[in-house]
Amino acid sequence: MFSHIKKLQYTAKPTTPDPVYAKKLQEILGGQYGEISVMMQYLFQGWNCRATGKYKDMLLDIGTEEIAHVEMLATMIAQLLDNAPVQDQEAGAKDPVIEAVLGGMNPQHAIVNGLGAQPNDSAGYPWNARYTISSGNLLADFRANLNAESQGRLQAVRLYEIATDPGVKDMLSFLIARDTMHQNQWMAAIEELEQKQGAVVPSTFNAEKQKQDVAYAFMNFSEGEESKAGRWASGTSMDGKGNFEYIQNPQANGQNPSLMPAPIYIHGTPPLQ
Repeated sequence: MFSHIKKLQYTAKPTTPDPVYAKKLQEILGGQYGEISVMMQYLFQGWNCRATGKYKDMLLDIGTEEIAHVEMLATMIAQLLDNAPVQDQEAGAKDPVIEAVLGGMNPQHAIVNGLGAQPNDSAGYPWNARYTISSGNLLADFRANLNAESQGRLQAVRLYEIATDPGVKDMLSFLIARDTMHQNQWMAAIEELEQKQGAVVPSTFNAEKQKQDVAYAFMNFSEGEESKAGRWASGTSMDGKGNFEYIQNPQANGQNPSLMPAPIYIHGTPPLQ
């Protein structure tokens, strides 16, 4: 059960309207690595988690917080759109000052959303549930979560750097700080699970069933040998169960592919003699 508190988690109030920046801010709301994505990803991982206890609780804790971040961004975008009616864009053709301010405005903010935010990215592409991952394997999911927070913090920092409004920068500084915590959180959870289960997902698969001769072989498919200097090319493997091997000229060991002609009803190209 969720209960809404009317106060935002943190202040989301710009100093002045800026419809152009509102369009940019849509990216960390409805983009691939935006707050809607992590909100849905964490909540579904929590709801689908069959292991009750701290991991399920933690997922639902952070997923619930991300709902608050969605509300903060939607509120900020709506306020950045204040005093920006559609007709002002038409006036831009006559007034260079207005054109400079509103020329890059997302017209859907006014026409479709009534000067409100939308669950789209900065290019207007709708948010997609396929951005989210909920596999049922917590180690695999937590690694995906770490990637999401890394990309999300990167984008928030880039938006911070191009922002000029002190109110916007203040809100972004809060979101950036929370992304710092969330990255640390996922790294801590990943480390804990790796100590219990091992580093390779899934840990429940019998490793003897995999081709052991290539399980720890790094194959160089590039000119030169620069990649040989990497940690992945020699020494003990990260899971501690093998030794990395560097292969300079990987050989093709499979068969030459040969496919049967398609049945006549498929109307493909007949075999060429």
